[in-house]
Amino acid sequence: MQSPRDSHLKAAMHVLRYLKGDPGMGIFLSNSGDYRLRAFCDSNGAACPKTRKSVSGYIVLLGDSPISWKSMKQFTVTLSSAKAGYRSARKVVAELVWLS
Repeated sequence: MQSPRDSHLKAAMHVLRYLKGDPGMGIFLSNSGDYRLRAFCDSNGAACPKTRKSVSGYIVLLGDSPISWKSMKQFTVTLSSAKAGYRSARKVVAELVWLS
């Protein structure tokens, strides 16, 4: 960071306190021997009744273990549920490119 602020230090300390308080948290990788990357995504068109924006999400699995996941309201209003699905797929593909 080029110009860290006090708020950044507070955020970092918050993360460290969380990790110290719950050392058992982590990602469990099974020993099944299957380490293929698999991804699933979904969206629901116009889920927010106020803004009519879609909500989409994805999960990426390494074998049977989740290693990345996200759920978010899309930034723009889509006119079809298919377009909302394409946007959801685009997000998970970007995550897969980053992971591989």
